[in-house]
Amino acid sequence: MPDRISTAAAHFQLVLDGVRLGSLKSVDGGSPVGSVVSVKADSSLIPKKHLGSISYSPLVMQCGPGTGSALFDWINASWTGKAQRKDGSIVTADVNLTAVSQRDFVHALITETTIPALDGSAKNPAYVTVTLAPEFTRDSKASGKVTGEPVKQKLWVASNFRVSIDGLDGTRVMRVDALTVTQAIVQTGDFRAGPQPGPLDFPNLTITLSQAGAETWFAWFEDFVVKGNNDQSKEKKGSIALLSPDMKDELLRIELFGLGIFALGPEKADAGSDKIAAVTAQMYCERMELHVPDKTPVP
Repeated sequence: MPDRISTAAAHFQLVLDGVRLGSLKSVDGGSPVGSVVSVKADSSLIPKKHLGSISYSPLVMQCGPGTGSALFDWINASWTGKAQRKDGSIVTADVNLTAVSQRDFVHALITETTIPALDGSAKNPAYVTVTLAPEFTRDSKASGKVTGEPVKQKLWVASNFRVSIDGLDGTRVMRVDALTVTQAIVQTGDFRAGPQPGPLDFPNLTITLSQAGAETWFAWFEDFVVKGNNDQSKEKKGSIALLSPDMKDELLRIELFGLGIFALGPEKADAGSDKIAAVTAQMYCERMELHVPDKTPVP
């Protein structure tokens, strides 16, 4: 069966638990794949091969903040240790918004979420990448038009962000490296129960900021790392907000808990360069949460 969902299309629309959400930037995967089993060679010295069980490739989609709160609530459930299985569909439509194909996914778990790199000088649109592990998929017949025009995405550019960390000056932050949160999938002894959610892994944060605004960061590093005052009470909380084009409205917010700095130093600089002197901070993060604006906790 070809991976028909990856063919050229004008629109991809996400349907989650029967509710139509916004459009997606791209979709890939979700195809059935047969495993090849090799049988030990007999007297002919040539092993026999045959097909074994079927698995399904990860379903990867890119979305903007306007895709819908239901998707981000699902991501946040995974990030907070409350992983949920969901059913849904990817409806592919042509330029006239006529549905041309549909891939359904069943009992899917989120295994990976990537927040793209943020850069104050970037001009390109940015998208969150979400990877699903479906129990199985099927391609079903699609007809008619999608329900109205897919939800208009709120434009989010990689330069539209704000970093806030308790006690630190975040006004000079220039870049934040991409963040990927992973949810392991494990198989228990009861195969009838299927794969189960395993441990969560939250990435370290790498943040680059102007050296001229790094005094509070150096003070924390000196106390936390050099002087060794790094018990849990010295860890910090913070957030990364993804902002609208006018930099006023929050489209998404990543809440950060249990931050601990472990490296801080200047970026490489060349003699005679006119680049702004910058430093890069690296921090571990114990856990994260993802919130849409109307559910963002008040600081």
